Amino acid sequence: MTGSGRRRVGPPGPRATASRLRRGASLVRLTCGALLVTVTPLADLAAQARAQRVVTSSVIDAISCNETASPLAAPRLSWRGDDVQWSEWSVRLGARAVPARIIVVAFDPAQLRVALDLVQKDGALAPWNLDAAPERARIALNAGQFIDDGPWGWVVHRGREWQPPGEGTLAGALVVDTAGAVDIVPRSAIDAWRRSAAVREAVQSYPTLLEGDARPPAALCAATAQVDRTHRDTRLAIGVRRDGHVIIALSRYAGGALPDRTPIGPTTPEMAELMRRLGAVRALMLDGGLSAQLLVRGRTGAAPQRWPGLRDVPLALVVHDAR
Repeated sequence: MTGSGRRRVGPPGPRATASRLRRGASLVRLTCGALLVTVTPLADLAAQARAQRVVTSSVIDAISCNETASPLAAPRLSWRGDDVQWSEWSVRLGARAVPARIIVVAFDPAQLRVALDLVQKDGALAPWNLDAAPERARIALNAGQFIDDGPWGWVVHRGREWQPPGEGTLAGALVVDTAGAVDIVPRSAIDAWRRSAAVREAVQSYPTLLEGDARPPAALCAATAQVDRTHRDTRLAIGVRRDGHVIIALSRYAGGALPDRTPIGPTTPEMAELMRRLGAVRALMLDGGLSAQLLVRGRTGAAPQRWPGLRDVPLALVVHDAR
Protein backbone atom coordinates (compact mmCIF):
# COMPACT_ATOMS: atom_id res chain seq x y z
CA MET A 1 0.00 0.00 0.00
CA THR A 2 1.20 3.54 -0.74
CA GLY A 3 0.92 6.46 1.66
CA SER A 4 -2.42 7.48 0.09
CA GLY A 5 -3.90 4.10 0.85
CA ARG A 6 -3.95 3.06 -2.80
CA ARG A 7 -2.40 -0.21 -3.95
CA ARG A 8 0.66 0.27 -6.15
CA VAL A 9 0.44 -2.14 -9.05
CA GLY A 10 3.32 -3.01 -11.34
CA PRO A 11 4.48 -5.88 -13.47
CA PRO A 12 4.02 -9.08 -11.50
CA GLY A 13 7.19 -10.61 -10.13
CA PRO A 14 8.05 -14.29 -10.43
CA ARG A 15 6.28 -15.17 -7.17
CA ALA A 16 3.14 -13.32 -8.13
CA THR A 17 3.10 -14.93 -11.53
CA ALA A 18 3.61 -18.38 -10.04
CA SER A 19 0.85 -17.75 -7.50
CA ARG A 20 -1.58 -16.70 -10.21
CA LEU A 21 -0.66 -19.66 -12.31
CA ARG A 22 -1.49 -21.92 -9.39
CA ARG A 23 -4.85 -20.22 -8.90
CA GLY A 24 -5.64 -20.37 -12.62
CA ALA A 25 -5.98 -16.59 -12.89
CA SER A 26 -5.14 -14.35 -15.82
CA LEU A 27 -2.61 -11.54 -15.52
CA VAL A 28 -3.99 -8.11 -14.57
CA ARG A 29 -1.84 -4.98 -14.32
CA LEU A 30 -2.07 -1.17 -14.41
CA THR A 31 -0.17 0.66 -17.11
CA CYS A 32 0.13 4.50 -16.97
CA GLY A 33 -2.94 4.70 -14.76
CA ALA A 34 -5.14 2.67 -17.10
CA LEU A 35 -6.34 -0.80 -16.37
CA LEU A 36 -4.97 -3.26 -18.88
CA VAL A 37 -6.39 -6.74 -18.73
CA THR A 38 -4.44 -9.42 -20.54
CA VAL A 39 -6.07 -12.79 -20.77
CA THR A 40 -3.45 -15.38 -21.57
CA PRO A 41 -4.16 -19.09 -21.81
CA LEU A 42 -2.48 -21.01 -19.02
CA ALA A 43 -0.71 -23.27 -21.51
CA ASP A 44 0.93 -20.19 -23.06
CA LEU A 45 1.94 -18.90 -19.65
CA ALA A 46 3.55 -22.22 -18.82
CA ALA A 47 5.42 -22.15 -22.13
CA GLN A 48 6.64 -18.62 -21.39
CA ALA A 49 7.80 -19.70 -17.97
CA ARG A 50 9.73 -22.60 -19.46
CA ALA A 51 11.33 -20.32 -22.05
CA GLN A 52 12.38 -17.88 -19.32
CA ARG A 53 13.88 -20.74 -17.33
CA VAL A 54 16.01 -21.79 -20.30
CA VAL A 55 17.52 -18.31 -20.50
CA THR A 56 18.02 -17.40 -16.85
CA SER A 57 17.56 -20.42 -14.65
CA SER A 58 20.28 -21.76 -12.41
CA VAL A 59 18.17 -24.75 -11.43
CA ILE A 60 20.09 -27.91 -12.29
CA ASP A 61 18.25 -31.18 -12.76
CA ALA A 62 19.58 -34.59 -13.74
CA ILE A 63 20.84 -34.64 -17.31
CA SER A 64 18.23 -35.74 -19.84
CA CYS A 65 18.91 -39.11 -21.44
CA ASN A 66 16.49 -38.27 -24.25
CA GLU A 67 18.68 -37.70 -27.30
CA THR A 68 16.10 -35.38 -28.84
CA ALA A 69 15.99 -33.06 -25.82
CA SER A 70 17.33 -29.57 -26.46
CA PRO A 71 20.16 -28.56 -24.10
CA LEU A 72 19.47 -25.65 -21.77
CA ALA A 73 21.26 -22.35 -22.25
CA ALA A 74 24.76 -21.80 -20.89
CA PRO A 75 25.03 -19.68 -17.74
CA ARG A 76 26.04 -16.03 -17.98
CA LEU A 77 29.25 -16.01 -15.98
CA SER A 78 31.41 -13.08 -14.93
CA TRP A 79 34.93 -14.29 -15.66
CA ARG A 80 38.06 -13.23 -13.79
CA GLY A 81 41.67 -13.87 -14.69
CA ASP A 82 43.79 -13.84 -17.83
CA ASP A 83 44.83 -16.95 -19.73
CA VAL A 84 43.43 -18.89 -16.77
CA GLN A 85 39.88 -17.72 -16.20
CA TRP A 86 37.61 -18.58 -13.30
CA SER A 87 34.14 -17.71 -12.11
CA GLU A 88 31.49 -18.76 -9.61
CA TRP A 89 28.01 -19.94 -10.53
CA SER A 90 25.22 -20.06 -7.94
CA VAL A 91 22.84 -22.92 -8.61
CA ARG A 92 19.93 -24.80 -7.07
CA LEU A 93 20.10 -28.54 -7.38
CA GLY A 94 17.18 -30.84 -8.08
CA ALA A 95 13.61 -30.83 -6.83
CA ARG A 96 14.64 -29.67 -3.35
CA ALA A 97 16.64 -26.75 -4.77
CA VAL A 98 19.77 -27.57 -2.77
CA PRO A 99 21.95 -24.43 -2.83
CA ALA A 100 25.47 -24.76 -4.22
CA ARG A 101 28.28 -22.69 -5.69
CA ILE A 102 30.12 -24.05 -8.70
CA ILE A 103 33.68 -22.79 -9.12
CA VAL A 104 34.40 -22.90 -12.84
CA VAL A 105 37.86 -22.69 -14.40
CA ALA A 106 38.58 -22.47 -18.13
CA PHE A 107 41.83 -22.46 -20.08
CA ASP A 108 43.33 -23.27 -23.47
CA PRO A 109 45.86 -26.13 -23.21
CA ALA A 110 47.55 -24.82 -26.36
CA GLN A 111 48.73 -21.87 -24.23
CA LEU A 112 49.59 -23.80 -21.04
CA ARG A 113 51.08 -27.14 -20.03
CA VAL A 114 49.07 -29.86 -18.27
CA ALA A 115 50.78 -32.57 -16.21
CA LEU A 116 50.31 -34.88 -13.27
CA ASP A 117 51.93 -33.93 -9.97
CA LEU A 118 52.90 -36.14 -7.06
CA VAL A 119 54.93 -36.13 -3.88
CA GLN A 120 57.50 -38.86 -3.32
CA LYS A 121 59.15 -39.81 -0.06
CA ASP A 122 61.67 -42.63 0.18
CA GLY A 123 60.68 -43.80 -3.29
CA ALA A 124 56.97 -44.05 -2.49
CA LEU A 125 54.01 -41.74 -3.07
CA ALA A 126 53.33 -39.36 -0.21
CA PRO A 127 50.09 -37.50 0.55
CA TRP A 128 49.31 -34.47 -1.67
CA ASN A 129 47.15 -31.44 -0.96
CA LEU A 130 47.10 -27.83 -2.14
CA ASP A 131 50.02 -26.96 0.15
CA ALA A 132 52.16 -29.33 -1.92
CA ALA A 133 51.24 -27.70 -5.24
CA PRO A 134 54.21 -26.32 -7.20
CA GLU A 135 54.87 -22.68 -6.39
CA ARG A 136 54.33 -21.57 -9.99
CA ALA A 137 51.37 -23.81 -10.78
CA ARG A 138 48.58 -21.82 -12.41
CA ILE A 139 45.97 -24.48 -11.55
CA ALA A 140 46.21 -27.43 -9.17
CA LEU A 141 43.57 -30.02 -8.30
CA ASN A 142 43.34 -33.61 -7.16
CA ALA A 143 43.30 -36.16 -9.95
CA GLY A 144 41.23 -39.29 -10.13
CA GLN A 145 40.01 -41.97 -7.76
CA PHE A 146 42.28 -43.66 -5.26
CA ILE A 147 42.49 -46.61 -2.92
CA ASP A 148 44.35 -47.09 0.37
CA ASP A 149 47.77 -47.58 -1.21
CA GLY A 150 47.61 -45.08 -4.07
CA PRO A 151 45.85 -44.05 -7.29
CA TRP A 152 43.26 -46.31 -8.87
CA GLY A 153 43.49 -47.24 -12.52
CA TRP A 154 45.60 -46.10 -15.45
CA VAL A 155 48.39 -43.62 -14.72
CA VAL A 156 50.94 -42.27 -17.22
CA HIS A 157 53.46 -39.64 -16.16
CA ARG A 158 56.07 -38.08 -18.46
CA GLY A 159 55.42 -40.74 -21.05
CA ARG A 160 55.94 -43.70 -18.70
CA GLU A 161 53.05 -45.92 -17.67
CA TRP A 162 52.98 -46.24 -13.90
CA GLN A 163 49.83 -48.37 -13.65
CA PRO A 164 47.68 -50.35 -16.09
CA PRO A 165 44.02 -49.45 -16.64
CA GLY A 166 41.27 -50.45 -14.27
CA GLU A 167 38.04 -51.98 -15.52
CA GLY A 168 34.57 -50.50 -15.72
CA THR A 169 32.33 -49.31 -18.54
CA LEU A 170 32.31 -45.77 -17.20
CA ALA A 171 35.99 -45.72 -16.18
CA GLY A 172 37.24 -43.13 -18.68
CA ALA A 173 40.51 -41.24 -18.65
CA LEU A 174 41.99 -37.79 -19.03
CA VAL A 175 44.74 -37.94 -21.66
CA VAL A 176 47.38 -35.34 -22.50
CA ASP A 177 49.09 -36.25 -25.75
CA THR A 178 52.67 -35.52 -26.75
CA ALA A 179 51.54 -32.30 -28.49
CA GLY A 180 49.91 -31.06 -25.28
CA ALA A 181 46.28 -31.48 -26.35
CA VAL A 182 43.85 -32.65 -23.68
CA ASP A 183 40.95 -35.05 -24.18
CA ILE A 184 38.57 -37.27 -22.24
CA VAL A 185 38.45 -40.81 -23.63
CA PRO A 186 36.13 -43.73 -22.78
CA ARG A 187 37.40 -46.99 -21.32
CA SER A 188 36.94 -48.63 -24.73
CA ALA A 189 39.57 -46.30 -26.25
CA ILE A 190 42.27 -46.61 -23.58
CA ASP A 191 43.93 -49.72 -25.02
CA ALA A 192 44.41 -47.99 -28.38
CA TRP A 193 46.00 -45.01 -26.65
CA ARG A 194 48.36 -47.33 -24.77
CA ARG A 195 49.58 -48.79 -28.08
CA SER A 196 49.98 -45.39 -29.73
CA ALA A 197 53.02 -44.12 -27.79
CA ALA A 198 51.39 -40.69 -28.03
CA VAL A 199 50.48 -40.28 -24.36
CA ARG A 200 52.48 -37.87 -22.22
CA GLU A 201 50.17 -37.84 -19.18
CA ALA A 202 47.04 -39.82 -18.33
CA VAL A 203 44.87 -40.57 -15.34
CA GLN A 204 41.81 -42.80 -15.19
CA SER A 205 38.77 -41.88 -13.13
CA TYR A 206 35.09 -42.67 -12.68
CA PRO A 207 32.49 -42.10 -13.95
CA THR A 208 32.48 -40.66 -17.45
CA LEU A 209 29.85 -37.90 -17.46
CA LEU A 210 29.71 -36.93 -21.14
CA GLU A 211 30.98 -38.62 -24.28
CA GLY A 212 30.86 -38.06 -28.01
CA ASP A 213 28.95 -34.84 -28.58
CA ALA A 214 27.83 -33.88 -25.04
CA ARG A 215 25.78 -37.04 -24.55
CA PRO A 216 25.59 -38.92 -21.25
CA PRO A 217 26.92 -42.47 -21.61
CA ALA A 218 24.28 -45.17 -21.96
CA ALA A 219 25.58 -46.85 -18.80
CA LEU A 220 24.97 -43.63 -16.85
CA CYS A 221 21.38 -43.50 -18.07
CA ALA A 222 20.54 -47.18 -17.62
CA ALA A 223 18.16 -48.30 -14.90
CA THR A 224 20.97 -50.55 -13.71
CA ALA A 225 23.47 -47.69 -13.71
CA GLN A 226 26.86 -48.48 -12.25
CA VAL A 227 26.73 -45.35 -10.12
CA ASP A 228 24.45 -44.09 -7.36
CA ARG A 229 22.25 -41.62 -9.25
CA THR A 230 20.73 -39.96 -6.17
CA HIS A 231 23.65 -39.52 -3.75
CA ARG A 232 24.69 -35.90 -3.13
CA ASP A 233 28.31 -35.00 -2.46
CA THR A 234 31.05 -32.51 -3.19
CA ARG A 235 32.03 -32.94 -6.85
CA LEU A 236 35.03 -32.17 -9.02
CA ALA A 237 34.90 -32.75 -12.77
CA ILE A 238 36.92 -31.91 -15.85
CA GLY A 239 35.79 -31.63 -19.45
CA VAL A 240 36.77 -30.44 -22.90
CA ARG A 241 34.83 -28.14 -25.21
CA ARG A 242 34.53 -28.40 -28.98
CA ASP A 243 37.34 -25.86 -29.37
CA GLY A 244 39.70 -27.97 -27.25
CA HIS A 245 39.57 -25.68 -24.23
CA VAL A 246 39.37 -27.32 -20.82
CA ILE A 247 36.61 -26.75 -18.25
CA ILE A 248 37.01 -27.63 -14.56
CA ALA A 249 34.09 -27.47 -12.12
CA LEU A 250 34.18 -27.83 -8.33
CA SER A 251 31.05 -27.74 -6.18
CA ARG A 252 30.71 -26.14 -2.76
CA TYR A 253 27.66 -26.27 -0.50
CA ALA A 254 26.00 -22.85 -0.14
CA GLY A 255 23.33 -23.48 2.49
CA GLY A 256 24.81 -20.97 4.93
CA ALA A 257 24.21 -22.84 8.19
CA LEU A 258 26.92 -25.40 7.42
CA PRO A 259 30.52 -24.96 6.16
CA ASP A 260 30.95 -24.81 2.40
CA ARG A 261 33.01 -28.00 2.46
CA THR A 262 30.05 -29.93 3.84
CA PRO A 263 29.72 -32.95 1.48
CA ILE A 264 26.37 -31.94 0.01
CA GLY A 265 26.31 -31.16 -3.69
CA PRO A 266 25.24 -32.40 -7.10
CA THR A 267 24.23 -35.94 -7.86
CA THR A 268 26.23 -37.59 -10.63
CA PRO A 269 23.51 -36.96 -13.28
CA GLU A 270 23.27 -33.32 -12.12
CA MET A 271 27.04 -32.97 -12.45
CA ALA A 272 26.78 -34.28 -16.00
CA GLU A 273 24.17 -31.60 -16.71
CA LEU A 274 26.37 -28.92 -15.13
CA MET A 275 29.28 -29.85 -17.37
CA ARG A 276 27.08 -29.84 -20.45
CA ARG A 277 25.67 -26.42 -19.53
CA LEU A 278 29.27 -25.19 -19.20
CA GLY A 279 29.98 -26.22 -22.78
CA ALA A 280 31.80 -29.52 -22.28
CA VAL A 281 31.28 -32.17 -24.94
CA ARG A 282 33.26 -34.82 -23.06
CA ALA A 283 33.62 -34.87 -19.29
CA LEU A 284 34.90 -37.03 -16.46
CA MET A 285 34.32 -36.98 -12.71
CA LEU A 286 37.59 -36.62 -10.81
CA ASP A 287 36.26 -36.70 -7.27
CA GLY A 288 33.03 -37.22 -5.41
CA GLY A 289 33.86 -36.52 -1.78
CA LEU A 290 35.91 -34.77 0.87
CA SER A 291 39.18 -34.73 -1.06
CA ALA A 292 37.95 -32.39 -3.84
CA GLN A 293 40.25 -29.35 -3.92
CA LEU A 294 41.29 -26.66 -6.37
CA LEU A 295 43.81 -23.80 -6.66
CA VAL A 296 43.87 -21.04 -9.28
CA ARG A 297 46.74 -18.54 -9.66
CA GLY A 298 46.89 -15.54 -11.99
CA ARG A 299 49.96 -14.20 -13.75
CA THR A 300 50.12 -11.01 -11.67
CA GLY A 301 51.73 -12.55 -8.58
CA ALA A 302 48.65 -12.06 -6.44
CA ALA A 303 47.79 -14.70 -3.85
CA PRO A 304 46.09 -17.72 -5.43
CA GLN A 305 42.44 -18.56 -5.03
CA ARG A 306 42.15 -21.74 -2.96
CA TRP A 307 39.34 -24.18 -2.26
CA PRO A 308 40.95 -26.82 -0.01
CA GLY A 309 39.71 -30.34 0.52
CA LEU A 310 39.38 -32.21 3.78
CA ARG A 311 41.53 -35.18 2.82
CA ASP A 312 44.94 -35.69 1.20
CA VAL A 313 45.26 -37.56 -2.09
CA PRO A 314 48.07 -39.50 -3.83
CA LEU A 315 47.94 -37.73 -7.18
CA ALA A 316 47.23 -34.28 -8.58
CA LEU A 317 46.78 -32.48 -11.88
CA VAL A 318 48.62 -29.19 -12.39
CA VAL A 319 48.69 -26.58 -15.13
CA HIS A 320 51.85 -24.54 -15.75
CA ASP A 321 52.87 -21.76 -18.07
CA ALA A 322 53.98 -23.26 -21.38
CA ARG A 323 57.54 -21.96 -21.18
